Amino acid sequence: MSGFFGRMRAMLPSREDVLAIRMVRPFAARVGNRELWRFTRRSVPRGVALGLLVGIFLLIPGLQIIGVALLALPVRANIPIGAAMTFLSMPATTPFILAASLYVGNAILGLRADVGHFERLYAEGAPFRAWVDWLLSEAAPALLAGLGMIAVFSAIIGYILAVLFWRWWLIRKWHARGHGKRVT
Repeated sequence: MSGFFGRMRAMLPSREDVLAIRMVRPFAARVGNRELWRFTRRSVPRGVALGLLVGIFLLIPGLQIIGVALLALPVRANIPIGAAMTFLSMPATTPFILAASLYVGNAILGLRADVGHFERLYAEGAPFRAWVDWLLSEAAPALLAGLGMIAVFSAIIGYILAVLFWRWWLIRKWHARGHGKRVT
């Protein structure tokens, strides 16, 4: 496969890489299904949505890819795309995701979880115990509600954008072959 998807495939984890993860091995027969590794018009948008949903809501590196691999089974999502989408919640973006989640969670639930306290803990490099104390306050419900809303919204937007991108790519490819009328 050449072009865009060929280059993307070279950057994504291979089927063998994911199947080598110790926690995935018990499910290797199902996760190793070749249909979950093919780039199709249905599996790619599902992979984008699933990767965003798990990557934003779970926020635990390593477990995100395992979660995508296992959840890809029932929804028939592309595992490499889903795994790649989890990397959008990297250490550089996690504080922003958490702060936005607290804000959204406070707005939805009407809570008063202190975002400023979160920012102070992060800036000071607070010990684990301080984070646990903060989460056991009313921050946990606000954080989980916000993470859920942002994850679902991101998954829906990601799915729509992936479908639109897939269609654009196919039309472009169709025109490059000399089929159809050229639109300027």
